Amino acid sequence: MARKIGSRYTANQILGRGSAGTVWLGEGPDGPVAIKMLREDLASDQELVGRFVQERTALLGLEHPHIVTVRDLVVDGNDLALVMDLVRGTDLRTRLERERRLAPESAVAIVADVADALAAAHAAGVVHRDVKPENVLLDMQGPLGPGGSHPALLTDFGVAKLIDSPKRTKATKIIGTPDYLAPEIVEGLPPRASVDIYALATVLYELLAGFTPFGGGHPGAVLRRHVTETVVPLPGIPEELWQLIVQCLAKAPASRLRASELAARLREQLPMLAGMPPLEVDEPDQADEPEAQEPAAEPAEPARRRGAVSLVPGAKPDSNRDTHTSMRVPGPDELAGGAHGTARAPRATGAPRPGSARHRAVVRRRRITLGVAGAVVAAVVGVGAYAASSSGDDGPARDTHSTQAP
Repeated sequence: MARKIGSRYTANQILGRGSAGTVWLGEGPDGPVAIKMLREDLASDQELVGRFVQERTALLGLEHPHIVTVRDLVVDGNDLALVMDLVRGTDLRTRLERERRLAPESAVAIVADVADALAAAHAAGVVHRDVKPENVLLDMQGPLGPGGSHPALLTDFGVAKLIDSPKRTKATKIIGTPDYLAPEIVEGLPPRASVDIYALATVLYELLAGFTPFGGGHPGAVLRRHVTETVVPLPGIPEELWQLIVQCLAKAPASRLRASELAARLREQLPMLAGMPPLEVDEPDQADEPEAQEPAAEPAEPARRRGAVSLVPGAKPDSNRDTHTSMRVPGPDELAGGAHGTARAPRATGAPRPGSARHRAVVRRRRITLGVAGAVVAAVVGVGAYAASSSGDDGPARDTHSTQAP
């Protein structure tokens, strides 16, 4: 059912529901728009409404070919809405779910577009704070770029900042999506432009590998890994590209590149990546998951991550990753007690997953083989000892495995 949003807009159809609100396909004075209606509990928060109004000028001033333009901010009774351009395409999460991982040329072209968007936002003093595949839209009507990639646009500017108000989050809480949170956020420092670079490098890693470098398991474990572990190299990745990722995933914010530098460096890599196929790598094992059990007679349907709330018709619900959710900051003792060193190592393609039925079968075969080999060795040693004792009855013992001069 259509509903009026302010005096200028009409919301006609729900495109999807996310943790911060609902996205509608709407109509405005200049044609179709996407309208993001924030949740009622957020709209009833007068402090948040005040922040919403304060952010109006900054958000309306963000204009860039790779940013989903915010056309208007509406405060009308219990309605709190962002009116944005409608992108005809899909979101990056949906493409990643369909293809599992992207060819390096396509992945780098998409991330370079997003880096350009961040460079413009950071120059205007705006930090996104929630860069992830769900918030990257692919314009299917735009011209194809390197690797056949569609132009990428970054959306949802300002939402994380609006929700992260002192009233809603205490000093012991943080807002964001665990897989993409920079370590300084986990440690309680204020978010600056460098947190977007860390998140974008995480996205690039995910596009290449099919999984995030520190994700998996309980959100608390994910937060700890961001602070205590180093990223594991991906097999087959060009060295120059890998060094870019490592630099942007540095624990120290000052060590990371700026968005404009990252965009330029990534585009320098594109000619060398042309025609390169997706990397061959399997997802690492989840150290925080319970031990795997024997498979049931009827295999369970594989878990599937849900798509994002895109600003496009036919979009699916938001990702099941926690986002804009208040999470407890791990204490210093918890962070210090985490595993130090490298993060979970990706397995070679085709290798059995530890704890799986196939892995246990391999372990059993190895144990049997080692047991048989041990029995053979013991028998040989026993025969040798018997021979040595027998020779001792007839003459002096001989020095075995030695060479003597004549």
